[in-house]
Amino acid sequence: MDNGADMKAKIFHNPRCSKSRKTLELLLEREIETEIVEYLKTPPDVETLKNITQMLDLRPIDLVRKGEKLYQDLDIGKYENDADALLKVMTENPILIERPIVIANNKAIIGRPPELILNII
Repeated sequence: MDNGADMKAKIFHNPRCSKSRKTLELLLEREIETEIVEYLKTPPDVETLKNITQMLDLRPIDLVRKGEKLYQDLDIGKYENDADALLKVMTENPILIERPIVIANNKAIIGRPPELILNII
């Protein structure tokens, strides 16, 4: 593919995160029409998160940023086997959601490292 002019992508983005910024830069460099969702300002709902985990083929606990202080404060580990409760906690505390997530071509990937997104665009 010469460029991504016909492709569309969605990124769940945190502009304060260097990996997220680099991932967005990769999309824009390839001229891919990109919907930017600043998920800390506009958190995804439970259904959206459920769809993302299915697209990623991950359990909800695998989408949680375990290094966040809030992970410890809320004792998130106790929800490991309760997907619905965990998804609800993540929508209420979006800082816990791993970033950046890119959706393109009916696939999703976490941009860590950012170059991983090249596998789906």
